[in-house]
Amino acid sequence: MAQAEIGGQKAAISVTQALNTARRSLEQIRLTVIGEVSEFNDKPGYKAAYFTISDEDSAMQCLMWRDKYRASDIELRQGMLVEVSGMFSCYVAKGRMQFSVQRIQLAGEGDLRMKVARIAKKLEAEGLMEESRKRKPPRLPQRIAVVTSPRGKAVHDVLRTLRRRYPMAEVALFGVMVEGAAAPEQIREGLAAAQDPQLAADVILLVRGGGSYEDLMPFNDEQLARAVAASSIPVVTGIGHEPDNSIADMVADLRCSTPTAAAEAVAPSKEELQQTLAGVSASLAAALQGRIEAASHRYERQRSRPVWNDPDYLLASFYQSLDLAGERLARALPEALRQDAHRLELMQERLRALSPNLLRSYERSVDLADARLKALSPLKTLDRGYSIAYGADGSVIDTVDKVAAGQQVKVRVKDGAMNCDVDSIERES
Repeated sequence: MAQAEIGGQKAAISVTQALNTARRSLEQIRLTVIGEVSEFNDKPGYKAAYFTISDEDSAMQCLMWRDKYRASDIELRQGMLVEVSGMFSCYVAKGRMQFSVQRIQLAGEGDLRMKVARIAKKLEAEGLMEESRKRKPPRLPQRIAVVTSPRGKAVHDVLRTLRRRYPMAEVALFGVMVEGAAAPEQIREGLAAAQDPQLAADVILLVRGGGSYEDLMPFNDEQLARAVAASSIPVVTGIGHEPDNSIADMVADLRCSTPTAAAEAVAPSKEELQQTLAGVSASLAAALQGRIEAASHRYERQRSRPVWNDPDYLLASFYQSLDLAGERLARALPEALRQDAHRLELMQERLRALSPNLLRSYERSVDLADARLKALSPLKTLDRGYSIAYGADGSVIDTVDKVAAGQQVKVRVKDGAMNCDVDSIERES
């Protein structure tokens, strides 16, 4: 039992009353505390998430009701530095003091990393980090645009590397702030200037030297990341040191670990170019020599053909065919003439054998035709004492209508003709 002073006298109270009194007093104290998560317990079914935050000397037990913990969008892990706001409370049943967390957020770098993670997740969902949209830097760029601080170590590393490895490239430097609140906007302006068509840059180097996570925050800016992704020219980044990885690195066409590595990625060394040229030259020489040898072999093969050495080669077969045809013709003509002469003799003999009979039948046909002609001839009528009268035009006068008095007519009799004048005409009915 505890004691309480009542009317100048101390009265005892119960343990529960004492703890409730302490609880009411503690709940009046609202604090914001920074500490490192040393223990965390979030078992399924619990109504609250239980964890402990600590510093170098002390540890403080905390609880956060599940609905508030889920709304914070933070996944607690051991080692995280967090900033919690709330009040102390007393768990009366166990007499245990704990800090009831009403709000929680990552502290320092942890909070920055959480914000960066949210931006990265958003841009990744939009496809800005897809490998399929990223372009390869040109193999031999003629103009290289460098966007960085003109006073940092990074610009000297880049220029030294480009001069050593690839001195034939033209370099355009766009000096911008790479640290501080105004840096993202200046870097975006530098990227836009590097894409000027009149400059005709082939690749853009976006670089800066090392620094703390906070120093590199401008390269985690969402608008800057979108500007890098939307660049019309391939962007190669070299931001910070090997472990550093910003959102600009994630959306760039090529991410390199350092500014020097970025310069090496876009600038082949003279030795590499010499080796490449030597290899290509050797390949071309071998290929050319092979083609020359093949052409020479084809030439020799063609040159040895008889057609180029014997003028009669092409016509030899025709000459031979002509000779053979002449021989066959010489043999064939006399034989054909003999055969024709023999056939002619046979036909003559047959004609002589057949001619009497042929003439005899023709003679009979002529005699018959002559007899029929004579039977039909009007001259036979003249033999019986008749005559025929012809007009001046030679037509037969067979009616008195064809002649008139005074006209001359020709009268044909059996043995001659008479020219007569018509004195008069007598018509018989």
